[in-house]
Amino acid sequence: MALPLAGLAGKTAIITGAGSGINLSFARALLTKRCNVVFADLALRPEAQELVSNHANRSQSPAKAVFQKTDVRDWQQLERMFHVASKEFGGADIVCPGAGVYEPPFSNFWHPPGKPPSEDDPTSNRYAILDINLTHPIRTTQLAISHFLSSSSSSSSSNKEKSSPKSIVHISSIAGQVTPLPGPIYNATKHGINGFVRSLAPLDSRLGIRVTGVAPGVIKTPLWTEAPEKLKLIADDDAWVTPEFVADVMVSLVENQTVRVSAGLGATGSRLSSGDAREGTKEVAVEGGMILEVAKGRVRVVEQFNDVGPSGEGNTVGNMRVAEEEILERLAGGGWGVD
Repeated sequence: MALPLAGLAGKTAIITGAGSGINLSFARALLTKRCNVVFADLALRPEAQELVSNHANRSQSPAKAVFQKTDVRDWQQLERMFHVASKEFGGADIVCPGAGVYEPPFSNFWHPPGKPPSEDDPTSNRYAILDINLTHPIRTTQLAISHFLSSSSSSSSSNKEKSSPKSIVHISSIAGQVTPLPGPIYNATKHGINGFVRSLAPLDSRLGIRVTGVAPGVIKTPLWTEAPEKLKLIADDDAWVTPEFVADVMVSLVENQTVRVSAGLGATGSRLSSGDAREGTKEVAVEGGMILEVAKGRVRVVEQFNDVGPSGEGNTVGNMRVAEEEILERLAGGGWGVD
């Protein structure tokens, strides 16, 4: 059984991208545990709007939800969501810079800036996908750390309240471990997130700020299901991971001292808390820098060195080779990226 911390009731979370997908599921799970949530997104899908409306008044629900329109590429808007959390709830305890895109047509390595359907401006010297997937989580983490250290409920001394750490949980991907050709910038952002999360591991023991991440496989969210160019990558025998399952793992990272993972590889070593690592599932200690791979019905610790890599149901994209061949043929045809 997972060992709880102080509980989530009465705490507040800021979640970017909470209008849909994994982030919406995470927001819903936190609200169920009486944790207030700031939904920071460009817009809310109908199901997210309904959730926010149902939690708009604390006199009618145990936790409150607030929507703050946010373009995560704009640093001033990132700052604003922290101001909203302070105004509405007195601050934030949990931050999830979860908004992300998967090599979309508007910002895609294989559609160079200035070439349709890319919307990246070749004179801007930037890719939107990098701003969304990497720069925004980094900047949000800076703001969160500053907010945590300056808030009256947080201490920067070694005598901090270990029972109630502040949490920043990132959404990486199995693409942070593998390198399929169709998504080179996406792969780079998720490799970057993994390194970033691991770099901040010491904040946990010294400052009580726990920075962790989840690395999901193929998730049944609009990012996939409403993008025909991506949906065609999925083979009939590929399995989906549900966003609710990923959200449950994220809740464990911010709520508990331990988390249950699949036994065997990834469940052994210094983090092992209890049980026999040869079969079943095990409890491992949650600590800063931890990255958990989330497949279908399976959670695994992603090790920094000598990791076995993703495998099994929920981690396969059966038609990826077809997409790779299409790209290679296009490049071989000549003229790619030439003005």
